Amino acid sequence: MQKSINSQTYAIFLEHLRETREKAGITQEELAERLGETQSFVSKCERGERRIDIAELREFCIAIDTTLEKFIKLFEKKLN
Repeated sequence: MQKSINSQTYAIFLEHLRETREKAGITQEELAERLGETQSFVSKCERGERRIDIAELREFCIAIDTTLEKFIKLFEKKLN
């Protein structure tokens, strides 16, 4: 099994994360502020340099004004 961080699925996940933020009209700086993190933290997450766990993903979703459920449903659609 391929490491997930290097997989096509993870690349689609990262693209979906960035697109979700951009569609919400939120910059990396704004998201970082909402998360209590730095802009470089958000950038590293979106580029795949830092892996995001499910609890962090939930916090990202809340900060982007979406739900984890909606995020995952749209992600699943992109995979199919």
